[in-house]
Amino acid sequence: MKPTNRQPLFIITGASCVGKSTLCEQLFIHEKDYIVMESDLLWNEVYNTPGDDYCAYRRLWMRTCACISQIGKPVVLCGCAVPKQFENHPEREWFSDIYYLAVVCEDTALEERMRNGRRVTDEDWIKSFLSFNGWLKENAAMTSPPVTLLDTSGLSPEQASEMAHHWITGKMGKHELQERAKGAI
Repeated sequence: MKPTNRQPLFIITGASCVGKSTLCEQLFIHEKDYIVMESDLLWNEVYNTPGDDYCAYRRLWMRTCACISQIGKPVVLCGCAVPKQFENHPEREWFSDIYYLAVVCEDTALEERMRNGRRVTDEDWIKSFLSFNGWLKENAAMTSPPVTLLDTSGLSPEQASEMAHHWITGKMGKHELQERAKGAI
């Protein structure tokens, strides 16, 4: 079944340990106008296909989010991703827009969170997520569509979630204005 109520989809991404799950937990506590989902919820090793950019996993989440948004509220999906993993699939047409917010922080803060917060000891894992954090900071403006950055280095979880909430609701307001202009609302 093809969804008929096209809502925007919000992707909150970032390196592991950067604070996106904590931010999304805070959004979840206060959500009223949107639905917050953690993408790890459906993870299974069968989806571990980096060679095709996790195609089946991204498409599964897009179908899930499109169905949830049929209630008239957009979904905020939290997980490690980049725009090209969503933009090139047939399910993309089920959303009016997809907006991307990358939670980033200073490398020293991220490494501290990985080593002392989560007690990560795998040096390759640490390097890969430091690299992804750096990639987001360097390339966010050049992706299609561009990714908005939220640097949490000096922010509390509450401050970061408040900023993310304002970003989301601002984009929702834009969506509503576009729909009114089309005569859909």
